[in-house]
Order: sequence, then C-alpha cells, then structure tokens
Amino acid sequence: MDLSLYPPNAELVDGRLTLGGCQVADVAEEFGTPAYLVDAAGLRQRALDFQEALASRHPRSQVLFASKSFPTPSVMGLIADTGCGLDVAGLGELLAAERTGVDPSRVVLHGNAKSDAEIAKAIEMRIGYIVVDNLDDVARISQQATEPVPVLLRVSPAVDAETNPAMATGHDASKFGIPSHQITDAIERIRRESMLDLRGLHAHVGSQILNVDQFEQAIASLAQLERFDVYDVGGGLGIRYIPSDVAPTVDEYTQRLVGAVHRHLGTDVELLIEPGRSMVGPNGLTVYRVATVKRGVRTHVAVDGGMADNLEVSLYGQPFDPSIIDKTGRVEICDVVGRHCESGDTFVAGHELVEPEVGDLLVIPATGAYTFTMSNNYNGALRPPVVFCEDGRARVAVRRETYEELLGRDVRKSSS
Repeated sequence: MDLSLYPPNAELVDGRLTLGGCQVADVAEEFGTPAYLVDAAGLRQRALDFQEALASRHPRSQVLFASKSFPTPSVMGLIADTGCGLDVAGLGELLAAERTGVDPSRVVLHGNAKSDAEIAKAIEMRIGYIVVDNLDDVARISQQATEPVPVLLRVSPAVDAETNPAMATGHDASKFGIPSHQITDAIERIRRESMLDLRGLHAHVGSQILNVDQFEQAIASLAQLERFDVYDVGGGLGIRYIPSDVAPTVDEYTQRLVGAVHRHLGTDVELLIEPGRSMVGPNGLTVYRVATVKRGVRTHVAVDGGMADNLEVSLYGQPFDPSIIDKTGRVEICDVVGRHCESGDTFVAGHELVEPEVGDLLVIPATGAYTFTMSNNYNGALRPPVVFCEDGRARVAVRRETYEELLGRDVRKSSS
C-alpha cells in the first residue's frame, strides 16, 4: 500500500488503515459500503496551502474552489470557511453555494448554456462575476439586469491540452468560450451593452494537467489580447492517481503560474485560479467490501460498488490503485471490477492485491474529485454517503440515498 497516494492524515496503525484518527474498518461498519471518506483536516489545510502559495506571490488574488469537483454544501462550505471563493456551474451549484453562507462576492458563475433562471439567481445574489461564455449570455444578462453586472469573458487560449480529450477545453474547437478569431468582436459586442460591466478575461486549458508549461502557454496567449484588470486563469492542475504519476506541487504550480502572469500580464492585475481536482482529489478515498472472488482464466475481485460511484475509469480511462486493507498474506494478480452489468465496469486489470476473500475491505485512494459528482443509479444503486473523518471522529456530511428516494420521483397512473 503506497500511502503517498492517500490523504495526509491516513496512517497504518498496528497494520490497520486509519483516516483522520478513525479506523477505516470501523467507519465502513458504521456507515456501510461503498462510502466516500474525506480527510476533513487535510482538505482544510489544502485550501489554506493554495491561498498562501498564491497570495504570497501575488497578493491581489483569490482562490476559487471549482465546486463541480465535489458539489455539496458540506464540502464547499468547509473550503469556503478557509477564505476560498467558489466557482460554480449551474443553478444547483449556485444554490449550494448560497447554502454555505459564503460571501456572494466570492462566487463566480460559469456555464456554456446558462438558463434564464441561473442568470437571474446570480444577479439576485450579486455574485462576484458571471463568466460570459457566448453571445447568448450577453443577451440574457442584458434582459434581466437592472444595473451593470460585473462579467468576465471566457476565451479560448488556443492550447491543445496534454490530457484526455474529454478534459481538454482550451482549443478553438471546444464548446467552451469564444474561439480566438472571434474574441475582439465579442469584446466589442459586450461593450455595447450598458448592463454588462466587462472586467476581464477567463481562460481554462483543461483538467488533469501535469505539464505546467501549458498554463504558461495559456497566459502568454491572453497577453496577445487587449489588457484587462482581471484574469481568471482557471484550474486544471493534475494529481497522482497511481504510484508512477508525477504531479506538480501547489508551490511549483503557483510559482510558475504567477511568474508567467507577471511576465506577460503585469504585477497589479487581479488574479483568480480555480482548483478543483487538485483541491479535493488527494483528500478522499472510497471504501468498498469485496462481494465475490471469481478465479478462472483471470481472477475477478468484484466489490459492492463500481461505475455508479466512480465513472472516471469508464469515462476517462483513469487508472487507480486499489488495496485490500487490514490484512497481510500472499499477493495475487487480480482484476478489480464493479458490480454493474457492463464489461467496462472495471477499476483496474492485472493488479496486485493481498489474496482477496469475500468480506474483505478494499479502498481506492485519490477519489475525492468527480466521483460523488458523477455518481448515479445504474442497476438501481444507491448513491453512497460522504463521511468526514477528523480527530478520531467520523460524521456524515451527506447521507446515503434511500430506495424511497430512488423510486420516489416515478409517477404511475392509478389502476382504477
């Protein structure tokens, strides 16, 4: 078990895995499996680390948590309480931000297809910025605003990100932002509207970016445009999922990023960043129970979860590093698979595990980002709980879904 992939407050105590002073096996027994476990103290410190690393290099700055990576008021609130702002996409995340009690001026709304309701709520809350993603946004904001609304314009930095194509957002063919050849016209269009107050630009390269050079390329691209007072350079910093991964540290990332901003955009601009995966990803793990072990041509170890609680493998081909916990023994080469009726419901193939048995607990680290976000009800699965572990106490932040909730929205006609 490579603890370097685990949250900072994960330890082996007498051979048993603990998180935040809680024995993972005890948490699994109390709250059931699968369950998302969060190192609350580790997450809080991670948020502080981002803020210190950025502010120490560029005081006029703000860290915005990319809420889409874990969009619950409990997680968003924990991070906002440290001083971070919130980057939201959609009315649900906007309402979640409101529930946290965060200062609305520290909220930024994104979205490539915003509804009238989302824009109306953002205006009502008087959030910091609405990010204009297209000219339809311009029309919708103008129609609803009664006073000038601060906005940023999302533009394509024309950077082909070195990541999974589904996570690349900085190229001109992306559905996000204004293509590079249309940016000047879009700026002029916004400035013709008295109800839009254009403060700056936004650009985002993509997600799970491990090559910091690409962030510098995006900033250099922004410098080719008209200069503004505010620059939101997005998020996208990658994390380690498996032992062989190499990811930049927060200090390395902010040093390179701020250096590029100072070289290309100046030292006095307002600088915003939006870490999501790199904020919560390393501070979460998922615990499962082994449901079956099938030994044949291959050894399939099936757990009581899968693609309903972690779509990253099926969607992005993201590898993980599962481990059987709290036992020692012979190592066996296994395929770790989920319980859902899809051959693609596989976490990892050809992976070493301590000889698995039904009832064993299996954990997967680095699952703090996007797993809860994309959880679903495939095969009638119930979405798992979120449990905060800290100071030897485990508490539910989001309870497990019930079958009544799963079936409750279905409307059947009366047989009479």
